[in-house]
Amino acid sequence: MSLLEIRNLKKYFPIGEGLFSRGKEMVKAVDDVTLAVRDGETLGLVGESGCGKSTLGRTILRLIEPTAGEVIFQGKNLLSMSQRELRDMRREMQIIFQDPYASLNPRMRVGDIVKGKAKRQRVMELLHQVGLREEHYDRYPHEFSGGQRQRIGIARALAVSPKFIVCDEPVSSLDVSIQAQIINLLQELQEKMHLTYLFISHDLRVVEHISHRVAIMYLGKVVEIADSETIYRDAKHPYTRALLSAVPMPDISLKKERVVLQGDVPSPVNPPSGCTFHPRCAYREAICDQTEPPLDFSADGHGVSCHVFGPIKRA
Repeated sequence: MSLLEIRNLKKYFPIGEGLFSRGKEMVKAVDDVTLAVRDGETLGLVGESGCGKSTLGRTILRLIEPTAGEVIFQGKNLLSMSQRELRDMRREMQIIFQDPYASLNPRMRVGDIVKGKAKRQRVMELLHQVGLREEHYDRYPHEFSGGQRQRIGIARALAVSPKFIVCDEPVSSLDVSIQAQIINLLQELQEKMHLTYLFISHDLRVVEHISHRVAIMYLGKVVEIADSETIYRDAKHPYTRALLSAVPMPDISLKKERVVLQGDVPSPVNPPSGCTFHPRCAYREAICDQTEPPLDFSADGHGVSCHVFGPIKRA
């Protein structure tokens, strides 16, 4: 059962304003994305920096207003809600930000950051749940390490008892050993509180350990989605294969073929015609230059947007 459905979601940013602007050019940060997040799961969202994954997460929550599309949460379209209705719904949907240093107000004590409308005893319980102590309540963010600050951010997200949390690269700025602690904490909290996560990351190694399913984004579009085991064992899209080939192996005796992509990531202002990945793809065919492949699904739910390796072969 889907808790959240994203239908044809778009977010375009105009380039410049005023006398020297370049007319109606747009950065297509999120370009016609359709996804479903199941109740109680973690959907990993992966891609290179600048692919639009963080913009997608914030657009879902209407922290950034979308250009077009629908976001259906528990049967209600968030994009048609008034600001008052949205404020009430936001109790059900929260975000954990990437930077634990910039996301906490340095002038506020931890208890005030976390509590919102919660009572002191509730805040104490939340601090304990995320691995902090009661005496941390009256301290300021600068007194904590990066991992501790991220725990404060997690407690703040939990304060209103949400059902869905966007985790926007929550471990990317932390040391590897601390990353593992935060990942384990998020998994424990998910099990105890029946939380649903959209876990955004550029690191496939991290996503493998927390995600039930994984979606791959490239240039504002989802190009592949499947359960985690299938993505890591039998990825179909050439872009996904290239990302996986760059993941370090824990055993150096196990060698794998490195897939080196051609060229640079195209501009989201003027994306290529047809398949947006075709200028960098070693397997491209004539149809790839002209026709955009839809995200087709096989019977087992493996979705691939590719003319060559997709589940539906076309003449």
